[in-house]
Amino acid sequence: MIFGSYKFVIRLEDDAVLPYYKGSTFRGVLGHALKKVVCALKQQKCPTCLLRENCNYSMIFETADAIAIPDGSRVSSAPSPLVLEPPVSTRYEFKKGETLDCTLMLFGDINRNLPYFVYAFQQMGEIGIGKTMNGKRSRFVLESVTFTSSGSKIYTNKSLSIAIPEALESLTLIEDADRVSSAISKITMQIHTPLRIIARKVPVANLPFPLLMRNIIRRTTALLNVYGDGEPDIDYSGLVSQADQITIAANSLKWFDWKRYSSTQDKKMFMGGLVGKVEYQGDFTPFLPFMKMAEKVHIGKNTAFGLGKVSFVKVQES
Repeated sequence: MIFGSYKFVIRLEDDAVLPYYKGSTFRGVLGHALKKVVCALKQQKCPTCLLRENCNYSMIFETADAIAIPDGSRVSSAPSPLVLEPPVSTRYEFKKGETLDCTLMLFGDINRNLPYFVYAFQQMGEIGIGKTMNGKRSRFVLESVTFTSSGSKIYTNKSLSIAIPEALESLTLIEDADRVSSAISKITMQIHTPLRIIARKVPVANLPFPLLMRNIIRRTTALLNVYGDGEPDIDYSGLVSQADQITIAANSLKWFDWKRYSSTQDKKMFMGGLVGKVEYQGDFTPFLPFMKMAEKVHIGKNTAFGLGKVSFVKVQES
């Protein structure tokens, strides 16, 4: 699956007040800006628009109506081809002239449409972000866009062009056999942004390894199904059986609640999730490719807001 990660750096032109977790704020303004940039039929509703399957806005924000599920796929609905990692700062107040950065990750062929997202960020700067102060939101200037895997500049505010990377990364579940070590006895998962996993329609407050792996497998295979080469050749039942043998060695996870305002539903919504660390022990050999991919694509619910960012630290047997 084609994968691109792009770092957007912005410079504030006004003082700004932003929420504790900024993912929904940035993604919401990105939606308004992207629709302004790409929508050809301004009054047309996305589900009935004839252009929806070729529209960057619909593919990101109305994914279920715009992207078809491949025949024979296990996927019930297409995942969004975008993850937006917001600025990591938990501050609320920012001064004019300060810079913030966020990372935009795109899956599949939509990477070829990167210029639309660059232009949308420019429009976001004119629309403004954060709390309304003195009758307006805080404006910003898009300073630069960097291709994160190479560090090369794609765009600066002094240029009039966008240099699309020629060689994008490819995500796969095929692991180099020489790099898979059976000597790994423990793995610690760090959750960097709230992880929302739902079991039986109820958010979970702990994370046994089988539940974690079911969610990682579901997320990674859905992306590969829709934006990659199709259904991976995986022994699902065998993996679930092996996951049952892995236990929790240490657990410092806790539940973190935060609120976001949904303009679609016109109400505040609680978006809690797990944060912290959990250490597992057992034989991780068949799961390492899934963990490696999960670090790139996020897991759980609301990944498009940047939720579910995780990393894994492997501990070798002594």
